[in-house]
Amino acid sequence: MDGNGRWAASRGLPRIAGHRAGADAVRRTIEAAPGLGISILTLYAFSADNWRRPGREVGALLRLLGRYLAQERERCIANGVRVQAIGRRDRLPDSLVALLEQTERATAGGRKLHLRLAIDYSSRQAIAEAAAEAVKALSDGRQATADGLSRQICRQVGPDVDLVIRTSGEQRLSDFLLWECAYAEMLFTPRKWPDFSTADLSDAVSEFQTRERRFGGLPVQRSA
Repeated sequence: MDGNGRWAASRGLPRIAGHRAGADAVRRTIEAAPGLGISILTLYAFSADNWRRPGREVGALLRLLGRYLAQERERCIANGVRVQAIGRRDRLPDSLVALLEQTERATAGGRKLHLRLAIDYSSRQAIAEAAAEAVKALSDGRQATADGLSRQICRQVGPDVDLVIRTSGEQRLSDFLLWECAYAEMLFTPRKWPDFSTADLSDAVSEFQTRERRFGGLPVQRSA
């Protein structure tokens, strides 16, 4: 979800105005996703590296996230959206953690869309923690395997990613679901996140459907 600040700057607005506009794009994307066949959606809301930003902006971002959760909870329940936060919680404000936990409990029955919000998230950290568990398994006489490591990582984040969409012209993963994106298709768009529309999401899904995914093997031969 890149480009909020640049979107605001291009309009002579403060950066937080871009983040507010980005929240509208989040709502559009969540509402459109189930109709496009998307059942799991992960949004990179706040990375572990975002703590390096000015304290005023960080505080505004976290407050905006809290307001979004409070305002959108009932809409998520009504639309069958299950909300889950991934990432660290020990560095977040207590009030935000409480909102996250309340929202997770209230939306736990959602079946139309599983929405993951990556907050204070670092894929490297998740992999390091999983590796530490693998070392512990070895010391306990258990076998450490790639599948076991994957299961440990997935306790936080979930299954493999099919498609990564990155906005605002950025062309890197930036510590996002590195393990899960091993065979993900990548789509980069110059569109800034606040301008990302339902049509953009639909176009991305259509592009994904044209990709030939081999996972290291040969193309699947389709019958006539």
